[in-house]
Amino acid sequence: MKIAFIVGRFPTLSKTFILDQITGLIERGHEVDIFAGSRGKDPKVHPDVRKYNLLFKTYYRYNLPKAIELFIDYSSRNPLVIANSLNIFRYGKNAFSLRLFFATLPFLKKDSYDIIHCHFGTKGTLGVLLRDLGAIQGKVITSFHGYDVNTYPIKYGKDVYKLLFQKVDLCTVNTDFTGDKVKALGCAPDKIVKLPVGLDIKKFSFVGRKSNLTDGIKVLTVGRLVEKKGLVYSIKAVAKVLKTYPNLQYQIVGDGILKSQLHALILRLGIEDKVQLLGWMNQDEVRELYEKAHIFVLPSVTARNGDQEGQGLVLQEAEAMGLPVISTLHNGIPEGVLDGQSGFLVGERDVDALANKLQYLIEHPEIWLEMGLAGRKFVEKHYDIEKLNDRLVEIYLKLLSGDLP
Repeated sequence: MKIAFIVGRFPTLSKTFILDQITGLIERGHEVDIFAGSRGKDPKVHPDVRKYNLLFKTYYRYNLPKAIELFIDYSSRNPLVIANSLNIFRYGKNAFSLRLFFATLPFLKKDSYDIIHCHFGTKGTLGVLLRDLGAIQGKVITSFHGYDVNTYPIKYGKDVYKLLFQKVDLCTVNTDFTGDKVKALGCAPDKIVKLPVGLDIKKFSFVGRKSNLTDGIKVLTVGRLVEKKGLVYSIKAVAKVLKTYPNLQYQIVGDGILKSQLHALILRLGIEDKVQLLGWMNQDEVRELYEKAHIFVLPSVTARNGDQEGQGLVLQEAEAMGLPVISTLHNGIPEGVLDGQSGFLVGERDVDALANKLQYLIEHPEIWLEMGLAGRKFVEKHYDIEKLNDRLVEIYLKLLSGDLP
């Protein structure tokens, strides 16, 4: 099959789930092109980007001089497509803003595709528009993940995906929670298929956890430094536990707009020698931290602007490597953690509950191995990227054959 991925930034370390889908399809013999709005800003690049030469398969939105050059070159060969992209009577602000014109240009040199896979609802709308005006051909699938069903509709209105749901061939959702949100926004239930985000099990080797109080207890969080990750609450919880267990070390991997605020909180609590903000790391570096940690924490919350977690893939990564996890009763997270078996779930913003569960795990290291094994088995069954990529190909083929809507 020939498959076009329409994404926002590419490559980016925070969207490895898209990268794993792309490389999985290439491994299965399919031809993949990537159409991105811009290149990611991460200083580091995932090794698979180079391994699969993905930058040579990626096409970006052109700047104005290049756009003018292509307009002159292609307007005579594709006059209808160019004209459609500028038709403000049919496409309104998408045409008036030249958004469609700029988005159309990278496709003019490409043939049709079997599948047009758009990641996030916003790109799904672009995908159906591009097909509608004739810039691209193929079945359009849109994958919803989190912010696109939470923050985005709050900002732009509940009908923001009306056109998408009318014209899209299929939507995938990472959790039942996300699926319910997509239905509530107006998508027909028979156009929705659940497909969790997966991980490469082979890259996340199980490590049996054992207590070593002499060297200290290492707690880890991986996530962007934004409000919905709830890091204010995990830092405060760690500060409470440190009063009893001063040999605790807390490492936070990620970057974001709250970095200075979180750093100030750490200083104010006087725990700067115990809590580290490590910044962005690539997947290999993160796996090394997973291997050395004893407990994983993801204290996600609903942000003031309505932003919420989708699946919380880092929880499955931690479980795959045998880490007991602590997280919150937040959106789709309970679908990916066996509460009381692979970890513990507490209420959002509950510092005392986070601290209590963290202290309980510190005081009961004899349950770490059992919890780790439960988490590993759970992830192998439900989140193995190989199984999920096979399922993705199956979805594509059924859609092309007419067995799916």
